[in-house]
Amino acid sequence: MDEQKILTSAEMKRIIEAVLFAAGHPVTFAKLAEVMNTDVDEVRRVVGEYKDEYDAGELPRGIQLLILGNACQLVTKEVFSDYIKNALGIKDGGNLSRSSLETLAIIAYNQPVTRGYVEQVRGVESSYSVGVLLERELICEVGRLEVPGRPRLYATTETFLRIFGLSSLDELPPIQSPAGEKI
Repeated sequence: MDEQKILTSAEMKRIIEAVLFAAGHPVTFAKLAEVMNTDVDEVRRVVGEYKDEYDAGELPRGIQLLILGNACQLVTKEVFSDYIKNALGIKDGGNLSRSSLETLAIIAYNQPVTRGYVEQVRGVESSYSVGVLLERELICEVGRLEVPGRPRLYATTETFLRIFGLSSLDELPPIQSPAGEKI
């Protein structure tokens, strides 16, 4: 490959689809740009265009193209989850408990936060819920607070965005007060 060929948008889409299918996990726009010898903005544009084609395509598909911040991934549509579980012999039981969901929501809306902050908001000890979320890679440690004891700071991950079908945290629904007002 002495000479780099300039790829058309259609060629880029086919390469992106092939790479995402083979990867099975999110691939950054930077990596795709490197592979196709183009710039990140062009890849982001082509992926956005391709996502629109996936969403509005004439051919109904069982997969969708997700944009996850600075990465993208091909995933199956949730409507087919029961068929996929049945075909692959996957048993239910991977759902988060109410306490883990509460903990995740507090972290998602206030990140980065310490476990102490989560416990203050929830009013109960939360180390188990934080541990579950870390194990499932929905949150990760992003540093330490510069105070005595240097508690860990937690934030959500790309896995969180992917599982909840979000491109960015800006897509989180607004918080409503008990009176139904948006906060």
